[in-house]
Amino acid sequence: MDLVKSHLMYAVREEVEVLKEQIKELIERNSQLEQENTLLKTLASPEQMAQFQAQVQTGSPPALRQLPHRDPQALQPSPSLPRTALAPQRSLVCARQTDRLTD
Repeated sequence: MDLVKSHLMYAVREEVEVLKEQIKELIERNSQLEQENTLLKTLASPEQMAQFQAQVQTGSPPALRQLPHRDPQALQPSPSLPRTALAPQRSLVCARQTDRLTD
């Protein structure tokens, strides 16, 4: 029984470390997105902001046509930002521990 308990404790510790790392990465990503959002708000024209506010209030999808941008170069995505969000994933250690317990 102690062996099972120690294996489970190890698996939980490993999972906690993985989740802490994911939280750290998500906090960094959130900070980057907030900075990018602030920049985009400053670069958006009053017409674009009004259109956006109207879409938010009505819950409608974004319009297909785009109003001209003030500075197209500034609207390019930052190369330092990853294009996809971190997907939740199960650690291999936990999966292996679960497999051993079910065998």
